[in-house]
Amino acid sequence: MPRANEPTSKVFYKGSSDDFIVFVDDVQILNNWRKDRSIPLADVVNGFKIFVTHKHGTQGILDGASKALLENEFGTTNEDECITKILENGDYQSSTTRERQDDTNVANGPIGITR
Repeated sequence: MPRANEPTSKVFYKGSSDDFIVFVDDVQILNNWRKDRSIPLADVVNGFKIFVTHKHGTQGILDGASKALLENEFGTTNEDECITKILENGDYQSSTTRERQDDTNVANGPIGITR
């Protein structure tokens, strides 16, 4: 059964000291939020977590952003304010990963070998 082929939507913010990523649910909701701030932030983001890629662009390894990094880039450690700035000034990106097929029962050993 194929897995891991669901679309991923994120907002990429290229900062002065590092690159930041916030995952969002949908581009339409993001665009509506950018026009109408009465929409709750919880309806826009897919988890209140800010990731940092250590200047490796959108494809870098994602680590959680430390409070020091947030303070240096955004002037605050309040994650809601930082997420708001990233969503306002970042670029929306969407991608779908390639399907992968895993073994169904690895405990049985390699295929074709009988015990």
